[in-house]
Amino acid sequence: MKHQAYILLGSNQGNREGFLEQAAGLVAAQAGSITKRSSIYETAAWGKEDQPPFLNQVLLIETLLNPDNLMQTLLNIESQLGRVRIEKMGQRTIDLDILLYDDQIYTSSIVTIPHPALQDRKFVLMPLAEIASALIHPVFQQSVRSLLEQCTDPLPVQKQESEKH
Repeated sequence: MKHQAYILLGSNQGNREGFLEQAAGLVAAQAGSITKRSSIYETAAWGKEDQPPFLNQVLLIETLLNPDNLMQTLLNIESQLGRVRIEKMGQRTIDLDILLYDDQIYTSSIVTIPHPALQDRKFVLMPLAEIASALIHPVFQQSVRSLLEQCTDPLPVQKQESEKH
């Protein structure tokens, strides 16, 4: 059975846009087909602020993988693209997170769905709202648009102008 999963891509090291493109290609090849893709947004680093700004993008994929296998696949893609986990919230070539998986609420040793901080971060909500504003968060029972309107995250999020999307 095919499942719908929203995946957040983020990069703040090296050729950020190139890493997002490579990651999307690997997600399509290894995890499932991409059915929607948000614009790319630039945001100041969240949590650990003394580092370069991030580019973020949300993908909607159709996948046959269960949540744990999907997360493990995303972690493998991060490794393929040179991600090294040295410090929490440190710089990274690529960061891949499962935001939502169908309308499931799911927790395991490697993934929590919905992503526990989704509602607190504009850099997640803005690209997600671009492609799924009416989607209902399974825990809060509110639309993504509504969560974005209520979000108090002060970091500016700037949509990138690019022909590549």
